Amino acid sequence: MKITARVWLFVGIVSCSNPAPLDVDPFQLISTLDSIPGKPEFLNSPYVTAGDRLYIIGNQDGTFPDIGWHIDGEMGGIWDHPIKLMDGFSASLKIEANDAFCLDKADQFTNYPMANSLNFQWKEQNIDIKRFQFVPDNIEGVVIDFVFRNNNSSEKKFVFSFSGLTDLRPTWLAERINVTDAIDEIHYDENLSMVVAKDKSNPWYTAFGSTVKADFFSGESMPCIPSKRKGLGVNGTLSYTVTLQPNEAKIIPIYIAGSGQSEDALLHTFTALKSSSANKLKEKIARYGKIRDASSLIIPDKDLNQMYTWLKYNVDWLKRDVPGQGIGLSAGLPDYPWWFGADATYALQGVLATGDDELVKNTILLLHNISEEKNGNGSIIHEVSTNGEVYNPGNVNETPQFISLLLQYYQWTGDKELIKQLYPDVKRGIKWLLEEKDADKNGYPDGSGMMEIPGLDTEMIDVAVYTQQGLASAAELAKLLDDSTSAKQYAKLADALKVKINADWWQEREHSFGDFRGTVTEAQPILEAALVRSDTLKKPWAVNELKETQKQFKKYSANQRVAHVIYHNWVVNTPLETGIADQVKGKAALEKAKTYENAFGVFVTGIDRTQEPDSVVLKSRKKTFSYAGAVMTLPTGVLAVGAANYGTPEDVLVYLEKLKRSFSYALPGSIYEVSPDFGMVTQAWNIYGVAVPIVEHFFGIHPRAFDKVVYISPNLPKAWTDVSIHNVKVGDNSISLAISQKADHREYHIQQTHGDWKIEVEVGGAKDLKLNGANLGLKNLKNGRLIATGKDITIAVY
Repeated sequence: MKITARVWLFVGIVSCSNPAPLDVDPFQLISTLDSIPGKPEFLNSPYVTAGDRLYIIGNQDGTFPDIGWHIDGEMGGIWDHPIKLMDGFSASLKIEANDAFCLDKADQFTNYPMANSLNFQWKEQNIDIKRFQFVPDNIEGVVIDFVFRNNNSSEKKFVFSFSGLTDLRPTWLAERINVTDAIDEIHYDENLSMVVAKDKSNPWYTAFGSTVKADFFSGESMPCIPSKRKGLGVNGTLSYTVTLQPNEAKIIPIYIAGSGQSEDALLHTFTALKSSSANKLKEKIARYGKIRDASSLIIPDKDLNQMYTWLKYNVDWLKRDVPGQGIGLSAGLPDYPWWFGADATYALQGVLATGDDELVKNTILLLHNISEEKNGNGSIIHEVSTNGEVYNPGNVNETPQFISLLLQYYQWTGDKELIKQLYPDVKRGIKWLLEEKDADKNGYPDGSGMMEIPGLDTEMIDVAVYTQQGLASAAELAKLLDDSTSAKQYAKLADALKVKINADWWQEREHSFGDFRGTVTEAQPILEAALVRSDTLKKPWAVNELKETQKQFKKYSANQRVAHVIYHNWVVNTPLETGIADQVKGKAALEKAKTYENAFGVFVTGIDRTQEPDSVVLKSRKKTFSYAGAVMTLPTGVLAVGAANYGTPEDVLVYLEKLKRSFSYALPGSIYEVSPDFGMVTQAWNIYGVAVPIVEHFFGIHPRAFDKVVYISPNLPKAWTDVSIHNVKVGDNSISLAISQKADHREYHIQQTHGDWKIEVEVGGAKDLKLNGANLGLKNLKNGRLIATGKDITIAVY
């Protein structure tokens, strides 16, 4: 029996199966987990339920609206990249002739680290319904449990209907590789009580059903199905009769499977889901326990700790395993479920600090392999869809950032084989930067960086800064691989470029590094565009400032290239983030940066800032969004790192506090891309701005895994007098560090798996020392560091 598009058929089944009472209650399995309830005012905003193969995106009220813009209205639903399976699903309850009660107005959404639940109340019938859902690891499937409870003193009998809204279609940029969507065909398998759909022209499949045998199957005309939706999908509904005694609860599990290859693979997955869903949930809970415990914190700020922990979970939500492409950390959901060069170079620094070096390695290899296939010159792509089609072959900043990421990966893991494998492309990437992208050979490659503003594609501050970092990182990699000639060459260039950036890019009048460098002729149209933007956005202060800047143009000769501060883009803070700025400039720039912030963080473009006080910003909420005037998490995170380099730990806490205000603002357990609740509902690079300041600066953990050395130089906020971090993965070692401020000394307690590793603790300024209770004095210090070995080390610094 088949149902093709816009045709439906009712199938009656003689024997019906009433679901059994609860045996495996998923809510008992997750009862001890951390959970965060959603806010009533955000029930009409999206959530994410993710696995490495599949993910679900719907609204917290239980609906699946058309959302997203990369494929208009199609970025929600259930995705199994590089294909989509369903636009979503709907469900309803019906008692005899009464109108259906649609499960589309949940009164509570709750997020768990690896699952979600939605609560519904059919008040007229006094029946509670809970919907629980999770996506198992390493499988193209979804598990959805509907739990019904009768709160009456009499029996209740109703029909429960589940409607799958199929929409088998390809992902973004499919037209470039001649992959075309076709209409879905659907049929019902009575023996398996399962609905199967296939794209008519492609081997794409999805199926849904239950271990409970359905009473009947139908198509289009069932209640609660959206009347209109995009795409070429079809609907199918399975209905079940449920009888509940007073205060009884029963469960109907629904399984959704997919395959982009064959019906046999689909059936294999569907069978596996039915036979082992409880075990798969237990396995996922156990794995998320390991994520929680990796680089785990004990700190006085419980809210900061919760945000830090959930950002580790967010990273796992964004892991994409796509056959034919590889495994890698995607950028964000719902509209960026694929891979980016720049996004990864920020996010993976935080992932290294929180323990998932396997994900880092896989993402590095994925980006490298795609870049080699597309570019073949050592440069790194910017954006690639999950079908392998590259949208942007790369902005200039991404190649040096990738090289710096490789060094950090080597420092954290000691994985020399991967570095040796990729080192030839490091050298090709440097050659590309210096020879192909730097036309005038002044050390500043030309081309776009992080800012996507027309005209800003000449000599950009972030490109210059990340090039300096890339050269310094390449020098260190060359040294570690015994390429002394290249090491000296790259180090010389890096040292010179650091001096040049401080000389050429600093504008003392503005107390800021410039957005870009160019002649007055080149700068004039950029300034005029900024004037139009500021006037359009009604920023009179910015208009006045820009007109004053325009007057300064008269000071320069026609061919003189200088740094211009026009937009006050966030990238002017990259010299602080990387530590390139000298101390005087760094501190001045850090202070100037405060001009372009609000209560939620840092403006992407400084001239867009509002002049409202924080009290007003926190109470008001924009009804519509554009990236003009946006406050974003990455600029805020970059300044958190910059504040760690040039300010105090308390300055860093200010930026972490701003990020905290966006945490769980709309989606519990997540931070949106744009603060507080616009753009992607979860974003990979958020882990960078939180984990790097905490792990590498507050706790001061700097590994050199290839030398079996961990350097520790803490710089804690004053209120953090008794704190610890546990199970920090460094190579094949695991480090835990507890720091206690006593009345007359500070005490460090360090534990590690391998006692032969060296622990170097910064103790500069100490008047006396004890090691494992023995008086040590100040002897045997090396460059202000105390060096110790052993599995259990206690150091007292007086």
